[in-house]
Amino acid sequence: MAAPQDTTPAAEGTSRAGLSYGFGAYGIWGLVPLFWPLLKPAGAGEILAHRMVWSLGVVAILLLCIRRWAWAGELLRDPRRLGLVAVAAAVITVNWGFYIWAVNAGHVVEASLGYFINPLVSIALGVLLLGERLRPAQWVAVATGVASVLVLAIGYGKPPWISLVLAFSFGAYGLAKKKVNLGGIESLAAETALQFLPALGFLIWLGARGEATFTGEGAGHAALLASTGIVTAVPLVFFGAAAIRVPLSTLGLLQYLAPVFQFGLGIFYFHEEMPAARWAGFGLVWIALVLLTWDALRTARANRRTAERLRTAVREAKAARDPAGAETVRDPAGAETARNPAGAETARNPAGAETVREAAGTETVRDPAPEAPVRDRAARPVREA
Repeated sequence: MAAPQDTTPAAEGTSRAGLSYGFGAYGIWGLVPLFWPLLKPAGAGEILAHRMVWSLGVVAILLLCIRRWAWAGELLRDPRRLGLVAVAAAVITVNWGFYIWAVNAGHVVEASLGYFINPLVSIALGVLLLGERLRPAQWVAVATGVASVLVLAIGYGKPPWISLVLAFSFGAYGLAKKKVNLGGIESLAAETALQFLPALGFLIWLGARGEATFTGEGAGHAALLASTGIVTAVPLVFFGAAAIRVPLSTLGLLQYLAPVFQFGLGIFYFHEEMPAARWAGFGLVWIALVLLTWDALRTARANRRTAERLRTAVREAKAARDPAGAETVRDPAGAETARNPAGAETARNPAGAETVREAAGTETVRDPAPEAPVRDRAARPVREA
């Protein structure tokens, strides 16, 4: 039996808010290909550097608002976690840079493929690096994903390297973040803090060469470049708000919104070509994702049923130990009082004597000795002759 769901108005409101935040996060990530072309004539390198610099400013303001700084000292005192943050910063730099370049160079569809196959890559990294074991459906999904890459490589005449770079860089980024175990805003703050000086140095170098566009293309262009920090931070805040309000399985389904939007933009807005081989490759990827999603949902339901069975077994074991539903209270002196649903009370002192007080007022004293006197409040006292 599945665990009961909270259907109160407050819980339903929280769930609706979580879904709204989730749609907002993945919707922005899915529609961001419309934003990067607006930053031309800036090149991918300049856009990337501005994204790093302005993102740090935005997350610093957010952290000031929520007054959350304790993590920074803990991170600086832990060289291992700090090194993992550096790895995360390096691989997300590769991911951001390749994605911006791919969109502005007319490879939106191939970029979307990278995020479609990212769940499969994450599973492969878990097996190779963490020793995780796969269920049969996951093996089939991964094999189908590999087949899709082969089909696309034959169709293109070369491997879909843009997709593979994006998928593996983002998969490595997720693996590093899992090991660091920081919140979304804190993690972005730490990563962009490491990126800040190299990015700022690159922008200064571009300006010295006369190749920077920040000051030479008008105030509107400068404002768009500065807004890259907002475009980076806002969906991350929405994602964090969604993660605490909706189940993980729901969030896992929402993640496919971003590549679906990107794929749609590539076909219908940017009018990129889709030959038969590309459709075949994407079809195999979608089959793999359907298998993966079905397996994840089935496993989640099975886990819920198992947890409910365990809870039921624990309740039955407690009931078997005390079938009448008695309650036992022990006072500091060591005496115990047990009360059953019928209203009777049993008091046991440390010496082993028991006093049973029935609901009608009759008391029975049982002593460890062979015989115990019985006293009824309604009866007259009996005197020895």
